[in-house]
Amino acid sequence: MLGEGILKGMAETAKNFAGSFFSAERLTTVEYPEQRIVPYEAARVFPFLVYDGGDWEAGLRCVACQICEKECPPKCIYIEKSKDKKPDALGKPQFYPARFDIDISVCMSCQICVEVCPFEAIKMDTEFELSTDDRFGGLLLDRKQLAKSNQYYHQIHSTEAANVDTHLAAEKAKSDAKARAATEAAAAKAATASSAKPEGAGD
Repeated sequence: MLGEGILKGMAETAKNFAGSFFSAERLTTVEYPEQRIVPYEAARVFPFLVYDGGDWEAGLRCVACQICEKECPPKCIYIEKSKDKKPDALGKPQFYPARFDIDISVCMSCQICVEVCPFEAIKMDTEFELSTDDRFGGLLLDRKQLAKSNQYYHQIHSTEAANVDTHLAAEKAKSDAKARAATEAAAAKAATASSAKPEGAGD
């Protein structure tokens, strides 16, 4: 029948329109800011830096590899890499960002920085109430302002954060197993060399 698809579409639109007045699930208007709707887990606004442990500065996952800075389409990320290394939350010496700034007045929330980060160090926040009377300085966030704990990450993106923790734990286990194997191989090699040493060779 000619126009059947249009009629079905209009019927569905009318059904949704009428339902929005009577269905409790569809009555989404709230008295903001007294009432607030919890953001969807997949919501994204601006990036933040994840840190582990209790100290944001020592626990930052970021190692200043600068991939996000290079890949950022609007070029709103600025990173200065440290000259030295310091222990991360796991005690492993790492480079760190001596400076990490994001200009959120330029950021377009594309999430490319999150996608390209190999260390799960940068994620998307759901916080949107960031208005300020300082058009420039107030919208340029430094690493301290960007740093948020892994617990916070779990609160806003619980499923994603759990998957990330599982992945990081698997990578750490693989790295630890490789280090143990290397240590055992070196010890076995030293033992073999010691046993093969002729008697009196050191006299």
